[in-house]
Amino acid sequence: MHSFESAIGYSWFILTGALATVELTLLSCLLALILAMLAGIALTADNIFVRAVTRTYVEIFRGTSVFVQLFAAYFVLPFVGVSLSPLQSGVLALGLNGGAYGAEVVRAALNAVGRDQREATVALNLTGWQALWWVILPQAVVFMLPSFGNLAIELMKGTAVASLITVSELTFQAQVVRGQTGDTAMPFLLIMVTYLLIASVLVSFVRWLERRFGRGITSAIT
Repeated sequence: MHSFESAIGYSWFILTGALATVELTLLSCLLALILAMLAGIALTADNIFVRAVTRTYVEIFRGTSVFVQLFAAYFVLPFVGVSLSPLQSGVLALGLNGGAYGAEVVRAALNAVGRDQREATVALNLTGWQALWWVILPQAVVFMLPSFGNLAIELMKGTAVASLITVSELTFQAQVVRGQTGDTAMPFLLIMVTYLLIASVLVSFVRWLERRFGRGITSAIT
Protein backbone atom coordinates (compact mmCIF):
# COMPACT_ATOMS: atom_id res chain seq x y z
CA MET A 1 0.00 0.00 0.00
CA HIS A 2 2.81 2.35 0.88
CA SER A 3 4.52 1.57 -2.42
CA PHE A 4 1.33 2.30 -4.36
CA GLU A 5 0.70 5.60 -2.57
CA SER A 6 4.32 6.60 -3.11
CA ALA A 7 4.04 5.91 -6.82
CA ILE A 8 0.83 7.95 -7.06
CA GLY A 9 2.48 10.81 -5.24
CA TYR A 10 5.41 10.87 -7.66
CA SER A 11 3.46 9.93 -10.78
CA TRP A 12 3.21 13.50 -12.06
CA PHE A 13 6.94 14.02 -11.52
CA ILE A 14 7.70 10.89 -13.53
CA LEU A 15 5.27 11.77 -16.31
CA THR A 16 6.90 15.16 -16.80
CA GLY A 17 9.75 13.09 -18.19
CA ALA A 18 7.39 11.96 -20.96
CA LEU A 19 7.56 15.46 -22.44
CA ALA A 20 11.33 15.24 -22.69
CA THR A 21 11.04 11.72 -24.11
CA VAL A 22 8.58 12.86 -26.79
CA GLU A 23 10.69 15.90 -27.64
CA LEU A 24 13.85 13.80 -27.88
CA THR A 25 12.03 11.19 -29.99
CA LEU A 26 10.57 13.70 -32.44
CA LEU A 27 13.78 15.66 -32.91
CA SER A 28 15.99 12.59 -33.26
CA CYS A 29 13.50 11.00 -35.69
CA LEU A 30 13.49 14.18 -37.79
CA LEU A 31 17.29 14.28 -37.90
CA ALA A 32 17.47 10.54 -38.62
CA LEU A 33 14.93 10.88 -41.45
CA ILE A 34 16.87 13.71 -43.11
CA LEU A 35 20.19 11.88 -42.79
CA ALA A 36 18.69 8.57 -43.92
CA MET A 37 17.22 10.12 -47.08
CA LEU A 38 20.44 11.94 -47.98
CA ALA A 39 22.70 9.00 -47.17
CA GLY A 40 20.40 6.45 -48.80
CA ILE A 41 20.29 8.44 -52.04
CA ALA A 42 24.07 8.93 -51.86
CA LEU A 43 24.57 5.17 -51.53
CA THR A 44 22.93 4.75 -54.96
CA ALA A 45 24.94 7.56 -56.58
CA ASP A 46 27.20 6.91 -59.57
CA ASN A 47 30.05 8.85 -57.95
CA ILE A 48 32.29 6.34 -56.18
CA PHE A 49 33.71 9.00 -53.83
CA VAL A 50 30.22 9.97 -52.64
CA ARG A 51 29.34 6.32 -52.08
CA ALA A 52 32.58 5.69 -50.19
CA VAL A 53 32.16 8.67 -47.84
CA THR A 54 28.54 7.75 -47.17
CA ARG A 55 29.39 4.10 -46.60
CA THR A 56 32.03 5.16 -44.07
CA TYR A 57 29.43 7.15 -42.12
CA VAL A 58 26.94 4.29 -42.19
CA GLU A 59 29.42 1.66 -41.05
CA ILE A 60 30.88 3.81 -38.27
CA PHE A 61 27.52 4.59 -36.70
CA ARG A 62 26.09 1.11 -37.22
CA GLY A 63 29.25 -0.54 -35.93
CA THR A 64 29.70 1.43 -32.72
CA SER A 65 27.55 1.62 -29.61
CA VAL A 66 25.04 4.43 -29.25
CA PHE A 67 26.37 4.84 -25.71
CA VAL A 68 29.81 5.69 -27.10
CA GLN A 69 28.26 8.05 -29.65
CA LEU A 70 26.26 9.79 -26.91
CA PHE A 71 29.27 10.26 -24.66
CA ALA A 72 31.34 11.49 -27.61
CA ALA A 73 28.70 14.09 -28.46
CA TYR A 74 28.47 15.33 -24.87
CA PHE A 75 32.00 14.92 -23.50
CA VAL A 76 34.34 14.87 -26.52
CA LEU A 77 32.92 17.55 -28.83
CA PRO A 78 33.66 20.34 -26.29
CA PHE A 79 37.39 19.59 -26.80
CA VAL A 80 37.02 20.71 -30.43
CA GLY A 81 35.00 23.78 -29.52
CA VAL A 82 31.48 22.36 -29.89
CA SER A 83 29.52 22.38 -26.64
CA LEU A 84 26.04 20.88 -26.71
CA SER A 85 23.35 20.67 -24.07
CA PRO A 86 22.35 17.19 -22.85
CA LEU A 87 19.21 17.30 -25.00
CA GLN A 88 21.14 18.43 -28.09
CA SER A 89 23.73 15.71 -27.52
CA GLY A 90 20.99 13.09 -27.25
CA VAL A 91 19.31 14.29 -30.45
CA LEU A 92 22.62 14.32 -32.32
CA ALA A 93 23.72 10.85 -31.19
CA LEU A 94 20.34 9.20 -31.74
CA GLY A 95 19.79 11.03 -35.04
CA LEU A 96 23.17 10.03 -36.44
CA ASN A 97 22.70 6.45 -35.29
CA GLY A 98 19.17 6.19 -36.66
CA GLY A 99 20.20 7.88 -39.91
CA ALA A 100 22.87 5.24 -40.49
CA TYR A 101 20.37 2.41 -40.12
CA GLY A 102 17.74 4.30 -42.11
CA ALA A 103 20.17 4.89 -44.98
CA GLU A 104 20.18 1.18 -45.77
CA VAL A 105 16.38 1.18 -45.72
CA VAL A 106 16.29 4.03 -48.24
CA ARG A 107 18.94 2.41 -50.45
CA ALA A 108 17.06 -0.90 -50.54
CA ALA A 109 13.73 0.82 -51.21
CA LEU A 110 15.16 2.85 -54.10
CA ASN A 111 16.64 -0.29 -55.62
CA ALA A 112 13.30 -2.07 -55.21
CA VAL A 113 11.57 0.26 -57.66
CA GLY A 114 11.16 -1.62 -60.94
CA ARG A 115 13.50 -1.08 -63.86
CA ASP A 116 10.52 -0.33 -66.10
CA GLN A 117 9.85 2.77 -64.00
CA ARG A 118 13.40 3.98 -64.55
CA GLU A 119 13.19 3.27 -68.25
CA ALA A 120 9.96 5.25 -68.39
CA THR A 121 11.71 8.31 -66.92
CA VAL A 122 14.34 8.05 -69.64
CA ALA A 123 11.62 7.86 -72.29
CA LEU A 124 10.03 10.99 -70.78
CA ASN A 125 13.43 12.74 -70.99
CA LEU A 126 13.51 13.46 -67.24
CA THR A 127 16.75 14.42 -65.57
CA GLY A 128 18.15 12.18 -62.87
CA TRP A 129 16.86 14.42 -60.08
CA GLN A 130 13.44 14.81 -61.73
CA ALA A 131 13.14 11.04 -62.09
CA LEU A 132 14.16 10.54 -58.46
CA TRP A 133 11.81 13.19 -57.07
CA TRP A 134 8.71 12.61 -59.18
CA VAL A 135 8.80 8.90 -60.01
CA ILE A 136 11.23 6.75 -58.02
CA LEU A 137 11.13 8.30 -54.55
CA PRO A 138 7.30 8.40 -54.18
CA GLN A 139 7.14 4.68 -54.96
CA ALA A 140 10.11 3.86 -52.74
CA VAL A 141 8.50 5.60 -49.76
CA VAL A 142 5.87 2.85 -49.63
CA PHE A 143 8.64 0.28 -49.14
CA MET A 144 10.41 2.44 -46.56
CA LEU A 145 7.53 3.17 -44.20
CA PRO A 146 7.27 -0.16 -42.30
CA SER A 147 11.02 -0.15 -41.59
CA PHE A 148 10.96 3.54 -40.70
CA GLY A 149 8.16 2.81 -38.24
CA ASN A 150 10.31 0.19 -36.54
CA LEU A 151 13.26 2.58 -36.54
CA ALA A 152 11.17 5.34 -34.93
CA ILE A 153 10.16 2.96 -32.13
CA GLU A 154 13.79 1.93 -31.62
CA LEU A 155 14.80 5.59 -31.39
CA MET A 156 12.01 6.22 -28.89
CA LYS A 157 13.24 3.34 -26.72
CA GLY A 158 16.80 4.54 -27.21
CA THR A 159 15.97 7.87 -25.59
CA ALA A 160 16.49 6.10 -22.27
CA VAL A 161 20.26 6.28 -22.81
CA ALA A 162 20.03 10.07 -22.59
CA SER A 163 19.38 9.65 -18.87
CA LEU A 164 23.11 8.90 -18.59
CA ILE A 165 23.87 12.53 -19.42
CA THR A 166 21.10 13.89 -17.17
CA VAL A 167 18.35 14.46 -19.72
CA SER A 168 15.20 14.47 -17.57
CA GLU A 169 13.30 11.92 -19.65
CA LEU A 170 11.19 9.06 -18.32
CA THR A 171 13.99 6.75 -17.23
CA PHE A 172 15.91 9.55 -15.51
CA GLN A 173 12.80 10.67 -13.60
CA ALA A 174 12.06 7.09 -12.55
CA GLN A 175 15.62 6.72 -11.27
CA VAL A 176 15.21 9.90 -9.22
CA VAL A 177 12.00 8.55 -7.67
CA ARG A 178 13.65 5.20 -6.95
CA GLY A 179 16.55 6.96 -5.27
CA GLN A 180 14.28 9.09 -3.09
CA THR A 181 11.64 6.53 -2.15
CA GLY A 182 13.34 3.17 -2.54
CA ASP A 183 10.34 2.07 -4.60
CA THR A 184 11.35 0.32 -7.83
CA ALA A 185 8.35 -1.61 -9.12
CA MET A 186 5.73 1.13 -9.53
CA PRO A 187 7.92 3.87 -11.07
CA PHE A 188 9.31 1.51 -13.69
CA LEU A 189 5.90 -0.06 -14.34
CA LEU A 190 4.60 3.46 -14.97
CA ILE A 191 7.33 4.35 -17.45
CA MET A 192 6.92 0.98 -19.19
CA VAL A 193 3.24 1.74 -19.78
CA THR A 194 4.13 5.26 -20.94
CA TYR A 195 6.70 3.95 -23.42
CA LEU A 196 4.08 1.52 -24.71
CA LEU A 197 1.56 4.33 -25.23
CA ILE A 198 4.09 6.46 -27.11
CA ALA A 199 5.04 3.48 -29.27
CA SER A 200 1.36 2.82 -30.02
CA VAL A 201 0.93 6.39 -31.25
CA LEU A 202 3.99 6.03 -33.49
CA VAL A 203 2.71 2.74 -34.91
CA SER A 204 -0.73 4.23 -35.61
CA PHE A 205 0.82 7.23 -37.35
CA VAL A 206 3.06 5.07 -39.55
CA ARG A 207 0.15 2.80 -40.51
CA TRP A 208 -1.87 5.88 -41.47
CA LEU A 209 1.02 7.03 -43.67
CA GLU A 210 1.23 3.57 -45.25
CA ARG A 211 -2.45 3.70 -46.17
CA ARG A 212 -2.16 7.27 -47.43
CA PHE A 213 0.89 6.68 -49.61
CA GLY A 214 -0.40 3.28 -50.71
CA ARG A 215 -3.61 4.82 -52.01
CA GLY A 216 -1.65 7.57 -53.72
CA ILE A 217 0.59 5.13 -55.57
CA THR A 218 -2.34 2.91 -56.54
CA SER A 219 -4.26 5.89 -57.90
CA ALA A 220 -1.23 7.08 -59.87
CA ILE A 221 -0.72 3.64 -61.42
CA THR A 222 -4.38 3.14 -62.35
